[in-house]
Parts: sequence; structure tokens; C-alpha cells
Amino acid sequence: MANFEEKLERLEEIGDLLKEGTIPLEESITLFEEGIKIAKGLEKELSKIERKVEILVNKPEPGGEAPQMELFEDE
Repeated sequence: MANFEEKLERLEEIGDLLKEGTIPLEESITLFEEGIKIAKGLEKELSKIERKVEILVNKPEPGGEAPQMELFEDE
């Protein structure tokens, strides 16, 4: 699949189709499985993006302190 926005758009489309309730059960299950896969992939991508943003926000000025690395520690 393509970029984040396209994946999100597909996930919304799947949600709309499932909400309509007019799709046969087997097709609904297939769409649900596709939606779960897309959602998990989006969650991973979003986590990576959040980590990058945190690193950039915590990036020191030249001669400043090092970035805080607690965001990489397990909770």
C-alpha cells in the first residue's frame, strides 16, 4: 500500500462499508481483517513519527545538552 494518508482513507472506507451492514458476512470478515492489518500498520508508523518528533523537539542547540533518551526506554 502507499502512504499514511491513503492507508487511513482505506481504513475509513472499510469502516463505512462495515457500518452500512449491507455486505455479506464473509466479505465483512475479510474487510474487518484488512482493517485490523491497516490499523496496526498505521499505529506502528505513527509511533515512529512520534519518536522522530520527540527527538527533534529535544534536539539540543549547538553546544547544548544531549537529547533526552527516556522516550526509548520501556515503560
